[in-house]
Parts: sequence; structure tokens; C-alpha cells
Amino acid sequence: MNVILTTLFGVEALTAEELTGLGYSREQLTLSDGQVRLDPGTGPDAFSRAVQAVARLNIGVRTAERVLVELASFPAADFDTLFDQTRALPWEDWIPSGAAFTVAGYSRKSALYGIPACQSLIKKAIVSRLLAARGRSADSRLAEDPALGFLRIQFGIVADRVSIMVDTSGDGLHKRGYRRLRHEAPIKETLAAAMLMVSRFAPFSDEALVDPCCGSGTIPIEAALLACRRAPGLNRSFAGEKWPLIGELPFRLAREEAMAAMDLKVPEQLFIFGSDLSDQSIKIAETNAGRAGVAAFIGWRTADLKTLNRQKLKAWTGFSRHLVIGNPPYGERMLDLEQAEAIYRTLGQNYLDRGLAAEGIRLSIITPHERFETLVGGRADKRRKLYNGMIRCTLFHYFKQRRNIS
Repeated sequence: MNVILTTLFGVEALTAEELTGLGYSREQLTLSDGQVRLDPGTGPDAFSRAVQAVARLNIGVRTAERVLVELASFPAADFDTLFDQTRALPWEDWIPSGAAFTVAGYSRKSALYGIPACQSLIKKAIVSRLLAARGRSADSRLAEDPALGFLRIQFGIVADRVSIMVDTSGDGLHKRGYRRLRHEAPIKETLAAAMLMVSRFAPFSDEALVDPCCGSGTIPIEAALLACRRAPGLNRSFAGEKWPLIGELPFRLAREEAMAAMDLKVPEQLFIFGSDLSDQSIKIAETNAGRAGVAAFIGWRTADLKTLNRQKLKAWTGFSRHLVIGNPPYGERMLDLEQAEAIYRTLGQNYLDRGLAAEGIRLSIITPHERFETLVGGRADKRRKLYNGMIRCTLFHYFKQRRNIS
């Protein structure tokens, strides 16, 4: 039983890096677009290792979107084969009696490309198998009551090979449980964590992190969770806890392991900061940080980006080196492209020196704006394509500084 983690496009390698940090070997991992596959190995304890991994990864991985278990994989290039192979699986062992279930999925580069038709056929095959296994006639109606259990079954068809999976996460893993209010400028928590990894955020170093357009505080909060090694899934529940194949015990053990790894000692000098022009945003950010259990790790301030030059940053944070990172509002969110472009120009004026990173600054900004480099006043030293939801963005890094020639 393989464990599959879905990710935003462009994040796969970062998720794999997290898994190796949790003790899994690189040889166990297979990466593809939007997916990292973990092979728990073979042997009599392979199933228990997979179950343990499901709980550990749901609770502990910062950049994945969901954790799925692969129940079966088989070739199918026509509907008859898809139906027969699906019906042959022991669904009565996986779906509790009376439980409800849905079927969703995708198809790429395959003869079976009609998603609704595949969904309907797989559902029909599962119902047929369950009716027969429970001694019911083929024309009977299968009772489904969400109160007795609920499973999200997913299929993936790639190059005529079908993978049948069950979602063990429930709500997407970006829902950590600390951000309950909608905000005008959201960024997924999983993407914020990925930005921190790509930007080489170094807690407890000689560099402070500042998000000068922090909105509801997601990036500073994710930085604080990372700094104190607090697992992102500690404050929420998961679908796998209610599925008999996994159950509550592995999740309880995974939570105990994650809590033992935390270090909640507040640093003598704060090194994570967030500011925003909106008082209301800062209040929301402070509330979210409290829910996440990291309120004491972050300094907040209501401030206009225009005033936060390098001198003001140093006076505020007490650091001479700063990673300035953010997801500033852009046209699609602010509904005013001119305002967004003004923000980019200000970032360049404050934190770049004639197109290069200013002294003591590393700048890391994510945006979908194709003219960002022109507006900020210099070409980035590195770029990485990422997706904020369905919006294709680029993470721009500026870290090379102008040499002083004496």
C-alpha cells in the first residue's frame, strides 16, 4: 500500500525534502507532477509502516496538500476493463457497512479521458461489489449514511494505468486550523511554507524575517511554526482517524511524536516580523498566531510599506540583515493594477540597490505579474514557478549584492 502526497505544482521536490527529513530514504520516493509517492517497502510489517506514515505525514508535512493511500493500481484502456478491475477489489474490507463515499479523479494521456464517465463507472463497480459481498441483489439500492462513515475515493489515470486511492486528510492540509476568517489577500499555508524553504529561511541566525505586506499573517506564522518545530497538523483532525483501515491510534502516536519534537522556548530576541497597512489585518494576524500557538514568536506592526526602508527595519527588528519575503497584493486581488505596480516599485526602492539586493537584504517575492522585474528595477538572481491555488506565479529571489570597490 503506497502513500501518495499531492502537492501544488512546483513544490514536489520540497515535499520530498521534508520526507527525507522525517527519516524516509530518497529511494522510497517517486516524484511526478503534483505528486510524491512513498513506497513503505515489502515484508510482513509493510502495511503497519504505511499506516504509520499516513498519520505522521498528515500531521507533520508542511508543503503537501493531501495524503492518500493507494489501494490498487492496474492497466485499463477501456471501460469494461476499468469496471471489471475495480469490481474485483475487496471494497467490503475498505468501506464500512452503511458508510457513504464519493468518487473523483483525473486522467492524463489516456484512452479513458472522460472524467464524469469514469467517476460514474467506478462508483457503479464499487456498489456492485458491495451489494454482492453483503448478499444483496444487483438491483438493490446501496444504503449510504455519512453518519456511519464517509470516504473520498480518488482515481488517477495516467498513460492508461489506473490508480485507486482514498483520501486520508479530509480538509486540505493547508487548513491548519488557525486561520478561520477569509482575508482579501490569502496565500495557502502550504505555499507559504514552500516559500520559506525555497528562500532558505534560517531561524535563530543573524538574519530576521520580515513580511511587510503580511495580511492575515500566514508567512510569519508558518515561519514561527518552522522555527519552533511545531507540526502544522497538531490543531486539526483528519479523515483517516475515522477510517477503520487507519484509525485513531496511529494519529495519537504521531501527535505524541510531534509534540516531543517541539521547542516552544521563546527566543530572547524576536527574529520573525510582520507588518501591514491595515490595522484590521494586523489584529487578524495576531489572533491567528495565537490560535497557532506561536503568538510569542512574532512581532507585529501596522505600517506603510513606503516607510519600511532598511533603516526603519533595523530600528524595528534590531537586526542588520533581513530576509524580506512576501505575497504582496496584486491586480487580481486588489482589483487595481496600478496600486499593485506601485507596491512593486516601492519594494525596489526600499530593498534593491540599482537592481541588486541592497546591503543586508535578501528579497523574496511571489507574484503572477509578468512585469515584476521591470517594475521592481532589476532582474532576479533566481526564479521559481509556483502556483497559488490555480494562479501561476513566480517566486523572485534577489540576494546578490553590489560589491564595494575601494
